[in-house]
Amino acid sequence: MSARSFSVIVQKKISRFNKKIKVDSDKSLSIRAFILGSICQGVSIAKNVLESEDVKSTIASCKKLGVKIKKIKTGSYKIFGRGLGSFSIKKNAELNFSNSGTASRLLIGALSTNPNISVIVKGDHSLNNRSMKKLIDLLKEFGATFLPENKFNFPLKMVSSEMPVGINYKAGISAQLKSAAILAGLNSYGNTTIEEQIGSRDHTENLLKNNPQTIQIKKGNKKIINIQGKKFLKPINITVGGDPSSAAFFTALTLLNKNSSLTIKNVGLNPTRIGFYKILKKHNAKIKFFNIKKNNNEIQGDIFVRYSKLKSIKTSPKVYSQTTDEYLLLFLIAALTKGVSSFKGIADLANKESSRAYEMKKILNQIGIRCELKKDQMSIFGKGMIDASKKKIFVSKLGDHRVAMSAFILAIITNAKTTINNFETVFTSSPSFLKIMKSLGAKFEIKK
Repeated sequence: MSARSFSVIVQKKISRFNKKIKVDSDKSLSIRAFILGSICQGVSIAKNVLESEDVKSTIASCKKLGVKIKKIKTGSYKIFGRGLGSFSIKKNAELNFSNSGTASRLLIGALSTNPNISVIVKGDHSLNNRSMKKLIDLLKEFGATFLPENKFNFPLKMVSSEMPVGINYKAGISAQLKSAAILAGLNSYGNTTIEEQIGSRDHTENLLKNNPQTIQIKKGNKKIINIQGKKFLKPINITVGGDPSSAAFFTALTLLNKNSSLTIKNVGLNPTRIGFYKILKKHNAKIKFFNIKKNNNEIQGDIFVRYSKLKSIKTSPKVYSQTTDEYLLLFLIAALTKGVSSFKGIADLANKESSRAYEMKKILNQIGIRCELKKDQMSIFGKGMIDASKKKIFVSKLGDHRVAMSAFILAIITNAKTTINNFETVFTSSPSFLKIMKSLGAKFEIKK
């Protein structure tokens, strides 16, 4: 990771606030804008993109693949796409995706059907520990080769397919795998059909919707995506909204902080990304969306949130795909809400930047919250709002931005004396996190 390592120390509870803020731009859309812009024909424009470590890794990888990308001003870029199959790189050169699972899976998907690619793919320590078996199995169907055989984590050598042909694919909960299938199908011969068994985030489809000759989407009991390969792709022009996953941290803080309220301006409110907000509204949270508008097939708007007395939370596996990035916050809220909360269908949290449910259980245990974790379910025995000023929270060097951010929220709400190591990992998704927290009145110390 390019950012210098530092720790954050929290020793004081936050006071009430009533503020308006703007959060960092959406990471998922920013990464997709650069990858898709690179394979479109002509100049794509991406405005208000997130300039985080993950997005910088994406830009660097695209440039290494021969794509010209020019920064116009802060957050705005021109991407000079040369069309499908135009990526080129020296044989057995390295692509380093740093901490970004999204960039790695999507770009490898696009590369798998691009002619004459033989490349070493890798990441940082955290990404190298994550299983890529599902991605490898998927892209082998398009004819790509991964070496050494039977190794499922980075670093790996990927050799693209010499004669890629479209496939039929049943997508699960992972939007990244679905997107990899779409991107591989774009440069394959014939038709790729993707049957979405569980709805997942649809940013890739939305960015391609202006190409009806390439993508057709049928919605019924199950969503069917048809990709016709080898077609011309029009350039994209996108203005990225705020990241709903980043906004969720400030939402959680406000819900738990007595007499506080917050307006979060211009946030992406794509229906596949707001499971966190829907769940909390069902459990008595005062959350309102307003000023709704549509931009580039994406819904955006403002979020108003007010301190609320919440009920214990119960979730089913059905909500996982719309809430993937926010479960740690739900666990945190459950711990500080009276009653037993349960979360089912969370096994895939073990294959994130860290084993997230396990790490959150460790953190909550440090302030006396009882949790029971099975492979696919977490139960949390909430105590209601507690004063943890005599407790200590210690978060080791995990390389997981969402664990670090969640521990910070827990510390400033409960007054626990907290040390969070490796906090620079937050820059992968939310470089403005500490700055915004400071504006809301949070007190913390940075230790390098």
